[in-house]
Amino acid sequence: MQTNSSYDVIIIGAGYAGLAAGLALQKAGKKFILLEARNRCGGRILTEYFTADQYTDLGGQWIGPGHERMYALAKEFGIDTFHTYDAGKSSLLLNGKLKLYKGIIPPLPLFALLSVDRAIRKINKLAKTIDLEKPFASPRALEWDSMSLADWMQQQMKNETARKMFAIAAEAVFATDASTLSFLHALFYIKSSGNLDYLMNIHKGAQQDRIKGGAQSICIKMAEALGNAIQYEKVVTQISQDEDGVRISGEGFECTAAHCIVAIPPVAATDIAFTPAVSTEQWNLMQSSFMGSVVKCYAVYATPFWRKEFKNGLVAAPDEITSVVFDNSPWNGSKGILMGFSLAEKAKLLMQHDIAERKEIVKAGFVRMFGPAAAELEYYTDKSFTEEPFTKGCYAGMFPPGMLTKYNASLATPFQHIHWAGTETSTQFNGYMEGAVRSGERAVKEILAFEK
Repeated sequence: MQTNSSYDVIIIGAGYAGLAAGLALQKAGKKFILLEARNRCGGRILTEYFTADQYTDLGGQWIGPGHERMYALAKEFGIDTFHTYDAGKSSLLLNGKLKLYKGIIPPLPLFALLSVDRAIRKINKLAKTIDLEKPFASPRALEWDSMSLADWMQQQMKNETARKMFAIAAEAVFATDASTLSFLHALFYIKSSGNLDYLMNIHKGAQQDRIKGGAQSICIKMAEALGNAIQYEKVVTQISQDEDGVRISGEGFECTAAHCIVAIPPVAATDIAFTPAVSTEQWNLMQSSFMGSVVKCYAVYATPFWRKEFKNGLVAAPDEITSVVFDNSPWNGSKGILMGFSLAEKAKLLMQHDIAERKEIVKAGFVRMFGPAAAELEYYTDKSFTEEPFTKGCYAGMFPPGMLTKYNASLATPFQHIHWAGTETSTQFNGYMEGAVRSGERAVKEILAFEK
């Protein structure tokens, strides 16, 4: 990149949002450059190979019905998908007792089961009333934004076991403690994907399919298609605007364009100095956003031994450090891989230990879930994005109570020549790779419409 180079569009961030924007600009015949702070593409998507053909997805990994753009990209680049393994019985480890069950309903005491079912139906009904474009303008927005998801749970479920199970589901969906999350934002997030059932389920749900070769494999193909338009290790520190366009700069580089697409998490975007300043309402909304906390913990075995016992590897374990577990084995079962989510406060506790200690903590939990064979792992790895300066957490930006209705702003509203992308700006499948892709393509449509 030449100093003072000029482009039609500059994109910041080579995650799915930025890459999708790049492909759309390429198709439109625009001159653009994509600046990525890291030395790789993918952002919150990261596939690690521990052998030549075996891998773990350390970041986002699932796609499901309705994720039309992700399935289309996989097809376009010749990458197959496969169904998340769910044949057999699921496990519930609750109060030290392990129970197996079929279907999606865990074997809870009747009153707890009825309470959870009633709460799920109620939250789905409330989510339908949310205005996805302007959640702060929804009916009862002030009321719902003034409370946390935990406050609502306390009102709806008097049964402690019911609240405990609902809390695990909420942490798995939002990657934060329910007490930290605006109930209004929780409802928005749920509606953006349809309903809570979709967010929790494998079959016909958000966890239905995985990407052969890893979720980053599509990113890599997209980046290859963009070629030299991507520049890595370019940390943008300043964005200045005037009537002619934008000037982007960082250590050792500077470039100008008619438009800019900022395709990074809001909490990361607030590290950039904007001149003139972003509107107070939008800036404060960006600053109030916080990332979830999650550690993905992987144990690799010679075979998926649990399948021989007709277990599908899916575990709900409210009292364990990894409270939700999936079978993450390769499509052909050539290795057995268990992936456990350590979420919210538990994730922060787990990361206080070094890697060797984390391995023993997670392994001990898997032994309680799957028996002595779970101690015979060949490889362990885990990943938290919380300490990464260009991400600051996963899965996505959340809002605490009171912020959405205080600022009455949208993360997606263009600011002069700046357009915002990233899954947090998407009204559909917010928090998912699908939302990211849609946001990048939406930002390009805004620019093309502006130029007409």
